[in-house]
Amino acid sequence: MNISAALLAGGESRRMGQDKAKLIFRGKLLWEIQLDLLLKLRPKEIFISARADPPWRPAGVKFVPDRPPSRGPLSGLSATLPRIRTDHLLALAIDMPLMTENYLRLLCSLIEPGRGVLPTIGDRAEPLVAIYPKGAGIDLIAALSGPDFSLQSVTKKLIVVGRLRIVSVSKKHQKLFQNLNERSDVHKMLNKKVRRPVRWATLN
Repeated sequence: MNISAALLAGGESRRMGQDKAKLIFRGKLLWEIQLDLLLKLRPKEIFISARADPPWRPAGVKFVPDRPPSRGPLSGLSATLPRIRTDHLLALAIDMPLMTENYLRLLCSLIEPGRGVLPTIGDRAEPLVAIYPKGAGIDLIAALSGPDFSLQSVTKKLIVVGRLRIVSVSKKHQKLFQNLNERSDVHKMLNKKVRRPVRWATLN
């Protein structure tokens, strides 16, 4: 697939109390689940975006440090986009283990030259499972110099200038965007008690 991919693993995991990448879900570490998912897509290259180079990073997967000072995923995306060798970057959060290969392939099928894809649930964007055009790197870097580091705000601007197109998430696919913030979320997710996406407030 002629696209680059980035696993976003730079969160502080304050509420979880441990590195989310090393959390076990259905018998596998989160980083293994998400990286295996990206590998199935066979992108041209895969990056790990984090504050520091993780010890679990496999050989052949590139590390990109967040742009300091760290502003959450905005720092990671702004550092990764200028380095990609393709025209688009698929971003995937490390804490969304229900995401599927089929859904990511669907998103990839919707990209256009110079324009990426932004899933939305209602009026809220899901910028941590989205595809960004390489040209959006300029906008993200500029946002680091402003007062608002929210990806909700940044992606709205990218929509206005035509760098992103909105894709409404169907009701049956909304569960794919559930994420893990606390240990209790793992139990809830496994028992299918979470009906609405559990959001990573520190990143959105």
